[in-house]
Amino acid sequence: MRVVGVDACRGGWVAVTVIDGAFDITTMASSLSTLFKRAPGAAATGAAGIDMPLGLLDASWRDCDTLARRLLGPRRGSVFAIPPRAVWECPDYPTAVRLCRELTGRGFSIQAWGLRAKLLEANAFRDQQARHDWRHGLYEVHPELAFAAMNGAPLADSKHTRAGQAARRALLREAMALPPDVAAPRGCPVTDLLDAAAVAWSALRIACGTGVVLPDPPQRDRRGREVAIRY
Repeated sequence: MRVVGVDACRGGWVAVTVIDGAFDITTMASSLSTLFKRAPGAAATGAAGIDMPLGLLDASWRDCDTLARRLLGPRRGSVFAIPPRAVWECPDYPTAVRLCRELTGRGFSIQAWGLRAKLLEANAFRDQQARHDWRHGLYEVHPELAFAAMNGAPLADSKHTRAGQAARRALLREAMALPPDVAAPRGCPVTDLLDAAAVAWSALRIACGTGVVLPDPPQRDRRGREVAIRY
């Protein structure tokens, strides 16, 4: 069983490949299409997970984000509220906030707006993948939910702290034999590498049919595509 976990990073995208439950290799590329060509066997994986919102609704907020925040307690701030589809088509943040308020009654964070380029790329890539009828699926995963599941509770320390990174490395060593000295590729902060590994762990659960879905059953967008977070 081969699965892949993907996270956005400063240099583009990073992927962690897991084979038979054990860490195998990291891959990095500037685009998702290139990444999936480079990652060993990525197009034939049992499942691929990505830490990026997949699926946008027409005029409302996504239930999966609300549910994830409730579950994560001290780490709830890592889940952004993702506004409707039309908001992401706006040319700038002030315009997007105005439209979001018209559609939903409230605005959204500048941090969420910072996802715009990668969010649009990931959703376009999923659409392309569906048209080519790839054998595996591409699923949205939130790494903090994965770490909480490994740990039995949300982690107390942020991933940006030394203690938080040590806790996440320890969980990944136990979960997938992540080498203690594994280094992030150039252009990829170690936090993104650890997140990609956690996403790969969730991808294995998805492939084996043991992953959790938020919500269950998932919401669907206007084309019937899934709007859910799995872990």
